[in-house]
Amino acid sequence: MANLPPPHSGGPSSGAPAAEDENIPTAEQLVLDLCNPELREQTLSLLSKHRDKFQQDIGLLLWHSFGTMAALLLEIMNIYPWLSPATLSQAQSNRVCNALALLQCVASHPDTRMPFIKAGIPVYLYPFLNTTYKTRQYEFLRLTSLGVIGALVKVDDQDVIAYLLSTEIIPLCLRTMELGSDISKTVATFIVEKIILDDAGLKYICTTCERFFALSNVLAQMLEALVEQPSPRLLKHIIRCYLRLTDNPSACHALRTQLPSVLRDGTFNYFLEKDPPTRLWLHQMLHNIAMANSGGGGPHSGPSRVMGM
Repeated sequence: MANLPPPHSGGPSSGAPAAEDENIPTAEQLVLDLCNPELREQTLSLLSKHRDKFQQDIGLLLWHSFGTMAALLLEIMNIYPWLSPATLSQAQSNRVCNALALLQCVASHPDTRMPFIKAGIPVYLYPFLNTTYKTRQYEFLRLTSLGVIGALVKVDDQDVIAYLLSTEIIPLCLRTMELGSDISKTVATFIVEKIILDDAGLKYICTTCERFFALSNVLAQMLEALVEQPSPRLLKHIIRCYLRLTDNPSACHALRTQLPSVLRDGTFNYFLEKDPPTRLWLHQMLHNIAMANSGGGGPHSGPSRVMGM
């Protein structure tokens, strides 16, 4: 996903360091400083800001350094009392977002991704995704937390999807898709898209009517909003979600009546003309639904017991 770049580069820059970076401590020293409460705030800022510039792989260094992950989790949990009522300051939000950015480094690395999940660390972020306040500091928390989850799903891994499904991440993403900013909605929709592209994720959504309609209703609400405030990136992920839903015969059948008219009447043609892959997704989705209408059963033939339809 273009708007979720890896949180670390493959190696150091070949050019000379900028003058403003010459006095930055080594990555090892900064990671050690994270365990010092008096130095932690400044260290979080430095590591988060310059994590792409270190020669060392920050994700590995953070995970394998004694006490570092505990220090980052402490930063996250210290904010919980300020989530409700809404008393979180911008400075507090910035500080915990720096900690979350470092967690994204760990979530992104292939050698630390599964240990990160097995330790149950993503669930510590869920209280941030459960907030409904729309002020800047809370939106930053949601977006940065989504970045960590997005880093987990970028690489197709059935174990990652199974874990996220077991922790009920989809309802939290749906909440953000309803209430978040444009970029938060985009990242949350991307996460849902990646989950349902996995067979276990599609089965999860289509197992009950409640889950299917929860997703389809939120997708429809976002499309309605896009008519007034277009976002080609968000539109792309919404259409991909709808296309994937048509791979389930019962969901495809339901979309005969649930698909918003704006996807049929050319409302978004101006944007789709500039994005041929997404336009093809839309055409394929409409074809699948038309086949269901004609009795072709959508992309798959045969009866389905999913959703009881």
